[in-house]
Amino acid sequence: MAAHYSALDIADWIIASVDREAGDSITHLKLQKLLYYAQAWALCLLGRPLFEEDMQAWVHGPVAETVFRAYRRYGFEALPPPNRLAALAPEDEAHLLAVMEAYGDFSARRLEAMTHNEDPWRQARGDLAPDCASRAVIPKDHMKSFYAALYARSADAEERLAAANR
Repeated sequence: MAAHYSALDIADWIIASVDREAGDSITHLKLQKLLYYAQAWALCLLGRPLFEEDMQAWVHGPVAETVFRAYRRYGFEALPPPNRLAALAPEDEAHLLAVMEAYGDFSARRLEAMTHNEDPWRQARGDLAPDCASRAVIPKDHMKSFYAALYARSADAEERLAAANR
């Protein structure tokens, strides 16, 4: 099944999910990493992308270029709430809530470091120097297989722990 959202639709949902009343905010750097994890885990767990746009292996981690263009003027400042929100299917909204639960409390720099230590971003960049600009695509099939293997290892560990506690 093809994705029916744009990367900007998903980004806007992520921005809107921030609890501003509690004093929380989100920067463009953090948004891009949350968007990447939302896409990666959708490929793995839902078996399909949330959006068709490719993520690119930029210096500071994965980036969806259309989202970059839409929010670059904010630099490292907090992003304002979006003016519009796409209607999401309940399954997709539940998925995004789970991603925010798992990754939302990490800082932008922590998320950047996490993506830099994972194979999809590293393989897409190849032998480029850490500070070398790149627009290399992070292939969706690499994202899917990496996170599926990570998920399988996690499930195996949980099964071993449960067996040990019987």
